[in-house]
This record gives sequence, structure tokens and C-alpha cells, in this order.
Amino acid sequence: MILSSIHLKNFRSHKNIQINFSEKLNYIVGGNGQGKTSILESIYFLCTTKGYNSKTDSEVTRFNENEFEINGSFKDLTENDIRVYFSLKENRKYYFQNGKQVSRYSDVIGKFPVVILTPGDHSITQGPPGDRRKFVDSVISQSSETYLRLLLDFNRTLRQRSSLLTRIKEQNKISQTTYNELDAWTSKLIETGTEIIIYRIKFIEEFNLYVEESYKKIIGTDEIPSVHYLFLEENSEYGSIEALKESFNDLIKKKKDDELRRAANLVGPHRDEYLFEINDKELRTFGSQGQHKTFQIALKFAQFFYLKDKTGKTPIFLLDDVFGELDANRSIKTSEYLRETGQAFITLTDFSNMSFLKINENDTLIKLKQGEVIYA
Repeated sequence: MILSSIHLKNFRSHKNIQINFSEKLNYIVGGNGQGKTSILESIYFLCTTKGYNSKTDSEVTRFNENEFEINGSFKDLTENDIRVYFSLKENRKYYFQNGKQVSRYSDVIGKFPVVILTPGDHSITQGPPGDRRKFVDSVISQSSETYLRLLLDFNRTLRQRSSLLTRIKEQNKISQTTYNELDAWTSKLIETGTEIIIYRIKFIEEFNLYVEESYKKIIGTDEIPSVHYLFLEENSEYGSIEALKESFNDLIKKKKDDELRRAANLVGPHRDEYLFEINDKELRTFGSQGQHKTFQIALKFAQFFYLKDKTGKTPIFLLDDVFGELDANRSIKTSEYLRETGQAFITLTDFSNMSFLKINENDTLIKLKQGEVIYA
């Protein structure tokens, strides 16, 4: 899959620019505040309907403007023209594929697979469990529409059950009707949650092979990485689906009083954890900064090749200011590994200090300066 061009109007600092891209590596170079990251974020919008660097759509609208627009052309077996339009007055975003409005944003996920690596990805290995769950869910969701639907359904169940628990706490009593309603939502939570856990178990079994291969490309074979999935309070084994459901149900019964007291869902895949290890030692506890960064990069390359195999489409790879954080050896290995991917977009502050990045005739060097695009 190739993004051949993009047109931005009133998107962050970009008033009105058009950029044509190479099918291989695209180096986007410019000083601070020139809008390099905004280019990657706009591509991410096209692929996912949302930004990765913003909480709301309104904050990416250019100052003193009332709307923004992103247009992009994808080439694969077929061509797709994508348009994202946001109106500040309406506080509403519209997504169009080949002129036809897409009403459900979830229908877009996975159509244009994308992988992004940013300095903020340190949270995947060093941050709270929610950041690791978010990463894993994003990978599986792009490769499986069924999993995405399950996840959306599960999150709705969580909200409904949480609302009911809050109501029970406020009323300080449980009627038979309320008890039956809670029991129904609990059954739904167990049913959907069990399916999610099984998906994640199978995913980690496969994904570990991709992580190991990617890590080896960057650092060699002296360090062996692994990812472990800890579910239902670190019970990382299950004999059957029915046994898993039974364990799920037993834990909820055990936590019942705590759930009612705190008005919170305390059991389920929304509280699960992923453990990263190198040579059987936990990364968070024993890993160096270099090992953390290498693991983060390996996860993203693993995501790229996993999605490529599972979807039959070559994802777009976005790398935002990554090389500035790497030592020379990891930079060289990562840049060489990029040649094995498809189309990639790499932001850099100063290309002259990145002599290890070799541009060939199929690559494009794009310089941004004061709102202008210069092809070098």
C-alpha cells in the first residue's frame, strides 16, 4: 500500500501545502516548529480517522481558522482517495472514501494499516499497563475486524456495568431487579471478556516470533526478547474456554464486595498486563535505557511485519524523530532494517548529522521551511 500524495489545509501550522511522496523512504527534514510531526499526524488521520498527537480534533485546526482538511491518495490493488474534514463551528469531523462518507469510524481501522514509532513510545515498556494494552489492542484491531468489534462491545459493557455499580452505591441497596440487571451485565462481561483474552493469548504466541526476529535484526542474538500475557490476576495458563470462564466468574465473585464499594469493574481484560523480558529478566526492572529503546523499536517492526502477513497489505511506517535518541550502532541497524519494509516516512531535524542514512534514487528528501515544501 502506497500513499502517493497528501494535501493539507489549515492543519496545525500548515496553511495550504501539497506533498508528493516516494514509494520507498521519505525523509522529512526541518527545524523545530516547521511542521514535520504534523505531516506524520495527518497521515495517521487518513489511516485511522484520528491523530496520535492530540486529544481533540479542534486543537489541530490552524490558529484563527474554522476548519481543517486532509486529502490523500492511496494506491494498492485499487486506488482510494481519502478526505478528512473538520468543522470547528459544528465541532464535527467527516471522513470520506472516494467521495462517499464513512459513518462508522471503526470501519476504517485496518483498511489502511499504519505503524508509528515516536519518542513517546517509551511508555509502552516503561509506562503503566494501560499503555501496553493499548499497543496490543491497536495491533490486533488492525488485523482482525472481529477483535475490534469485540473490544468495542466489551468497552460498552464496561461502561454500562460501571454505571449500574455507581447507581447501586448511591442507592446503598440492591433490589431484585437491580441484582438481575447486574447479573446480566456480569454474564456479558465474562462472555465477551473471555473471547478477548483468547484472542490475546493466541496473538502473543504468534507475535513473539516477530519480536524476536526484529530484535535480532537490530542488536544480534546475544539478547533474546519475549512478551508474556498476564490475564485474570496473572493467571497465564488456561485449560479450556469453560475453565477460563469459570476462573473469570470466581474472581468476580471474590471481588464482588470491593466492586460494590468502589463502584468499579475490577476483573477482566481491561486490567490485564504484558510482561516484557530480555534473557528471562524483566525489562522494566533490569533493562537499560538502550534495551528499552531497542525493545520499543523491535515491537514496532514486529507490528509492521505481523500486519503485513495478516492483512496482505504493506503498512505505512511512520518514524517521528527517532534517530536522535539512538546510538550510532542502533541507528545504522534500524536504518538498514527500514529497507526491508515498504513505504516509510522519517522526520529529522538535521539530515547532515545523519550520514548513516543513505538516500538512493527511489527515496525522497523533503525539506520544510516557513510553510514551503522543498524537494532536495
